[in-house]
Amino acid sequence: MSFFQAYEAEVNERAKLGVPPLPLDAKKTAEVVELLKKEEGDQAFLKSLLANRVPPGVDEAAYVKAAFLNDVAQKKVTCKAISPVYAIELLGTMFGGYNVQPLVDALSSKDDAVARASCNALKNIVLVYSSFNDIETLAKTNAYAKEVLLSWANAEWFTIKPSIPEKITVAVLKVAGETNTDDLSPASEAFTRSDIPLHANAMLVKRLPGSIEKIKELIAKGYEVAYVGDVVGTGSSRKSGINSIQWFMGREIPNVPNKKTGGLILGSTIAPIFFNTAEDSGALPIEVNVEGLETGDLIDVYPLAGKIEKNGKVVATFKLSPNTLADEYRAGGRIPLIIGRGLTSKARASLGLGAETIFAKPEQPAEQKGVGYTLAQKMVGRACGVEGVRPHMYVEPQTLTVGSQDTTGPMTRDEIKELAALGFSADLVMQSFCHTAAYPKPSDVKLHHTLPAFITSRSGVSLKAGDGVIHSWLNRMVLPDSVGTGGDSHTRFPIGISFPAGSGLVAFAAVTGSMPLNMPESVLVRFKGEMQPGITLRDLVNAIPYYAIKKGLLTVPKKNKKNIFAGKVLEIEGLPKLKVEQAFELSDASAERSAAACAVALDVEPIVEYLKSNITLLESMIKAGYADAKTLQRRADKMKAWIKEPNLLKADANAQYSEIIEINLNEIKEPILACPNDPDDVATLSEVLADANRPKKIDEVFVGSCMTNIGHYRALGEVLQGEGKVPTTLWIAPPTKMDKDQLTAEGYYSIFGTSGARIEIPGCSLCMGNQANVKEGAVVFSTSTRNFDNRMGPNSKVYLGSAELAALCALLGRLPSVEEYMSLVPKKLAGKTDKVYKYLNFNLIENYELAN
Repeated sequence: MSFFQAYEAEVNERAKLGVPPLPLDAKKTAEVVELLKKEEGDQAFLKSLLANRVPPGVDEAAYVKAAFLNDVAQKKVTCKAISPVYAIELLGTMFGGYNVQPLVDALSSKDDAVARASCNALKNIVLVYSSFNDIETLAKTNAYAKEVLLSWANAEWFTIKPSIPEKITVAVLKVAGETNTDDLSPASEAFTRSDIPLHANAMLVKRLPGSIEKIKELIAKGYEVAYVGDVVGTGSSRKSGINSIQWFMGREIPNVPNKKTGGLILGSTIAPIFFNTAEDSGALPIEVNVEGLETGDLIDVYPLAGKIEKNGKVVATFKLSPNTLADEYRAGGRIPLIIGRGLTSKARASLGLGAETIFAKPEQPAEQKGVGYTLAQKMVGRACGVEGVRPHMYVEPQTLTVGSQDTTGPMTRDEIKELAALGFSADLVMQSFCHTAAYPKPSDVKLHHTLPAFITSRSGVSLKAGDGVIHSWLNRMVLPDSVGTGGDSHTRFPIGISFPAGSGLVAFAAVTGSMPLNMPESVLVRFKGEMQPGITLRDLVNAIPYYAIKKGLLTVPKKNKKNIFAGKVLEIEGLPKLKVEQAFELSDASAERSAAACAVALDVEPIVEYLKSNITLLESMIKAGYADAKTLQRRADKMKAWIKEPNLLKADANAQYSEIIEINLNEIKEPILACPNDPDDVATLSEVLADANRPKKIDEVFVGSCMTNIGHYRALGEVLQGEGKVPTTLWIAPPTKMDKDQLTAEGYYSIFGTSGARIEIPGCSLCMGNQANVKEGAVVFSTSTRNFDNRMGPNSKVYLGSAELAALCALLGRLPSVEEYMSLVPKKLAGKTDKVYKYLNFNLIENYELAN
């Protein structure tokens, strides 16, 4: 079969799915190049493929394309369809990476037309990295290089782009109520996320059937379409959700296959991380009251004037925020704007020019005298080289630790390629395979084999399928009081602070070692009193929304929803003696509060204990052959240095908070659950039992997810011990292979087997919702992070709570009474709590070695 026949077959096959063909890979690009050289076949078609169907940046196909075009530009190869000047013009469309050095070289071409074309191309490329130095040097003797430098200094790469329109006329697609990122990017279709057009076909299919058809109908009438919702983007920080919106509602990116930019998102509330992901992607997110808008409405949006008109009447007003949003939209996103601004500043400094007045400067809050800093504000301040940062300050903190998981990893990989990066500047970047390990599809298997080398070749650290949950590993690599990020909304460090982000910003942080941040306000949750018998850390997790509801700071209904935590840093104090693993239960759940981040105040002792264990683990990883060894050892050495001089930041006594919520532990005397199907819908066990609308029979029980640690599984085992086979379907998925190995050695896997449990390999399992599912309509008790509709299975009703309560639900097949719980669980654990709630201290295990 010829290339043309094979490609036509692929086009037709993809057309059946309603999507364009995949971008050309390196092999197909090489075939196109050879056919162009030999002048075989339809040359215009081949030229179009080379121009428009090869990914930009440092993709392997881009390398083939750039090498060929460079040969043509240097006249080493003649090609009838592509002249040397056109070759340079095509190199100029490739963003950065493999195309930059050929363009720099072409500035000195003896062919003036080639040199001029190269000069024009470089003016619009900002991803030049160290090649800036080559152009700066060349500018001393080369007029074209000097012209490029001056163009960068004047930000012509930015000013040549159209400004944000004064008026945008769009048709409305309204999704009433709350849209979570599972609605836009279903976990069940996670394996297609890097294939943007294909994954987009799953957008809103369950949430609002017919939406895609409605969008196409409106577009067919000649309208642009805006995504409109009451609450938009809660849940994970899914770049794939933005990708899907942009695929249907955005605009093409010239010379970039299967990806779009732009798009208008209007929401009465837009989840902060989702908002950031939208602005990073070149979309225009606007928070505005959308009560007066309905699907099919034709509206005029005035971004700069801050108003929306329908039928000539103003129906809503807003303020475009942040104040840099118009520049971000013009630049194609916040990330290219940041990189471009940096290039402009560098060029101006090189030419001895003053500060530019081209870009909007981030609005900074007024100085506050006599006001201290919170713990989070001090952590971010340290990452910025200052004592602290105030709420609403725009900063770019050093980002020491970056995490990437497998369902977003392919997108992060593609974003890294588009950033033209062959190395990481962040101190530690880690990739996991926890979301796809249990039941991998063919695309997942391919990813397991190809993504590790991509990460480690750039000095990152790669885990293996079956190693376990990203957070349970990444937390062990974090340095105290440092800043990080990750492409999973549960990247919430128990020490230090993490601001989770979409895959684009994760790639940016990994590549540059910093991230843009508008510092959020903080909400303080202060625990006081003593924990009561039978109460667990998970009950304290659910106590946070419970007390917020009692104070009127959080509401369960989605309409006019109140959420004091949304977009803010959740800071927790009053539990300083917690082990770090326990602290993560609290920080992890800040994602369900829609908080931007979480900071937990701990004492030095548990952190030192944790770091000593982690040093042993990191060095065992090196011995076991994990890469990158230098990165792992560097982080272990930094932990050793911290232990020698332990110094923890503390909140100032006069720090200010948006709100303070006090929780008296003496008042919490029974389990607190999150009820189906909303992690904010919390109630005490007795309140649930008294509510006739709450289901009581439990069909399935899941003990797993990043919310668990080894103590939970021991407690589960102790409750199950001697009880025989349980009447429920019991799922067990430990967070890491280290937990699995230790539980096996201690005999708990034998207990689980006797109970009839379905034991999953370490990883996310049911929590993610993209692998196995519970039975349709099942009532489930789970220790996992969230319980959105249909996440664990079609029409499932999911309670969230502790492993201890889960164990009893598994035994009884129903929710127990408070009396049953308080008598049975403590009885089973009596005299064993020190053994049960003992955490993995690898440094105390003689001759510890990490199993391969």
